[in-house]
Amino acid sequence: MSTHIGAPAGAIAPRVLLPGDPLRAKWIAETFLEDATCYSTVRNMYGFTGRYRGVPVSIQGSGMGMPSASIYYHELLVDYGVTTLIRVGTCGALVDEVQLREVVVASAASTDSAMNRIRFDGVIDYAPVADFELLRTAVDIAAGRGIPLHVGQVLAADAFYTDRPDLYERLGTYGVLAVEMETAALYTLAARHRARALTILTVSDHLRTGERTSAEDRQQTFAEMVEVALAAAVAGADGGA
Repeated sequence: MSTHIGAPAGAIAPRVLLPGDPLRAKWIAETFLEDATCYSTVRNMYGFTGRYRGVPVSIQGSGMGMPSASIYYHELLVDYGVTTLIRVGTCGALVDEVQLREVVVASAASTDSAMNRIRFDGVIDYAPVADFELLRTAVDIAAGRGIPLHVGQVLAADAFYTDRPDLYERLGTYGVLAVEMETAALYTLAARHRARALTILTVSDHLRTGERTSAEDRQQTFAEMVEVALAAAVAGADGGA
C-alpha cells in the first residue's frame, strides 16, 4: 500500500490510463470499463480498476503539473508494478497546423522544469521520449478509425500561466506542437523503471489564435481519444487493436 494511492496489492492493473482530473478518471471508468471498482479515494484523487475488452485496466487521477503527477507515476511504477502508463489529457496548440479538437500524440517532451536537471546533476539535458511500440500502436488505431492526429514534440511546462508567450512562439518554430504540464515527468520515470509510456492529448485551446473549445466539444473529442488510448493499452493482450 503506497502513501498517496493507498490501494492494496493486486488492486491496480498493469495497464493504467492517467487523466489529471480525478472526476475525469471517474467518468472514464464508468463510461468505458466493465465492472469498474474504486480502489482509492485518498485526497479525492480517484483510482478505478475494471476491464476493457476483457483485459484489466486501471484509471488513476494524477493532478496538475509534474510535482503532483510524479508522485502517482512513481507509486504506480514502484509500489504496484505497472508496466504501461498512458496519459490522457488536454493541451494548448502552438502551431497553425494543429487545430482545436484535434489529437496530439507526444513523441517527446521538452520542459522548463528543473526536475531532470537536478536528476542529472545539472550536467545533462535528458530528452524523455515515448515508448515507440505504444506510440505506433496508437497511431495505427487512430488511422484505422479515421481520427486525425499529429505526432510530435510537446512542451511540459511547470506553470499554467506564463509571462513569456514569446518563448512558446519560438518553440513552435522549432516544431513543438503543443504545451501541457506532465509528459516530461511521465516519460522520464517510465524510462527509469523500464515501463511503457505515452501521452495522448486533445487540443482544448490555441495559443496563437486565442481560440478555445466549449466543454461539450472537449468531452466529445476526449471520448475519442480515450478509446484510442484504451485500445492501445490492451493491444496484444486482447489479440489486437
